[in-house]
Amino acid sequence: MTTSHPSGPRARPQSNVPVRPVFISVIGTGDTATDRDRMFAEEVGRLLAERGAIVVCGGLNGVMEAACKGAKSAGGLTVGLLPGTEPADANPWVDIPIPTGLGYARNSIVVKAGQAVIAIGGAFGTLSEIGHAIADGKTVVGIETWELARKGNPDSHIVRASGPADAVEKALQAVKNGTSRSGS
Repeated sequence: MTTSHPSGPRARPQSNVPVRPVFISVIGTGDTATDRDRMFAEEVGRLLAERGAIVVCGGLNGVMEAACKGAKSAGGLTVGLLPGTEPADANPWVDIPIPTGLGYARNSIVVKAGQAVIAIGGAFGTLSEIGHAIADGKTVVGIETWELARKGNPDSHIVRASGPADAVEKALQAVKNGTSRSGS
């Protein structure tokens, strides 16, 4: 014999386990970023925020600043892992400035903090971040960034994107599919 609850079937208790946000590292040129790099980065930041992702970057200028500005324009959250020791060195769109005092060594932390990486343009610091990300098994999606080769043969570790929307989609899809190792 089954009994029924007077108010109807009992609802299953909901889990109290919080859903963790997605962290995407955005890397690229600092001082020498082109207007095109900045435009792409701002759009990437905006699109990531619209999809609920948190933008992680090196916290300074150029691509980092533009990505943060874009994220903030869509109400997103931004984290800047700074090379120096002063939180005030962060660009004005960084919500959470984290001074590391590590100089360029902080590049490895920037990519470890994200579940996937979007590279836009880039100088040698960006190349080091790409190397760290690939070594860690992270998906690296590139917009007009470095191209890699081994013994003269193209290396396909950087997933090419046609623009900001394509880059964001590919990065988030890699996280969703579990094809990019989690850093957070």
